[in-house]
Amino acid sequence: MSQKVLIVDDEKPIVTLLKYNLEKSGFVTDEAYDGLEAVRKAETQRFDLIVLDLMLPGMDGIEVCKQLRNNKIDTPILMLTAKDEEFDKVLGLELGADDYLTKPFSPKEVIARIKAILRRATKTNQNHFSSIAIGNLVIYPERYEAELNDKTITFTRKEFELLYYLAKNKDKVISRDQLLSGVWDYDFVGDTRIVDVHISHLRDKIEPDTKKPIYIKTIRGLGYKMEEPAK
Repeated sequence: MSQKVLIVDDEKPIVTLLKYNLEKSGFVTDEAYDGLEAVRKAETQRFDLIVLDLMLPGMDGIEVCKQLRNNKIDTPILMLTAKDEEFDKVLGLELGADDYLTKPFSPKEVIARIKAILRRATKTNQNHFSSIAIGNLVIYPERYEAELNDKTITFTRKEFELLYYLAKNKDKVISRDQLLSGVWDYDFVGDTRIVDVHISHLRDKIEPDTKKPIYIKTIRGLGYKMEEPAK
């Protein structure tokens, strides 16, 4: 069955360009031209991925992403932005987008990014991993949740994938570049701050004291390491 992509952009030439190239590559497409229409379609139909422009009339891409994730819709999102500012990139990924692409872009690059995201999502969905216990933290990959001291914690998709990646590599020092490659599936050249933002969010959710973390340790000059809390 063909995978279905929702294209969200208020510029009709871009929608037409993406629609043509995606359908030529075997995808089924639908489109929305503003944020409210995007949310309505994403909440009432099933899509394998959403291509979401940042600058939209009415409700911008950040708000669309935020609302979908708050409503537990975890459809992968590729965010498009005409801005090349670090703030936009980090904020979009922080709120639950899976990837971003700066305009202008080539259709081939969009399709390559979409295929990379879908490969990773399919791989995650097809595998049923056992839970991982570290200290009082229990991670449930099949639910994208964890429990800390018997209380359920929820995460964005990328927060959870980062947590799970660190947990699978417990006691190993993982560099920021390794985390970008392992969790985001390709290199974000110069954007290692994205890792730091997500680590900060994880610590807010699982660490008793974020200034003295006991689960996710910073190894200066090298990266991060997840370990059992000292007893």
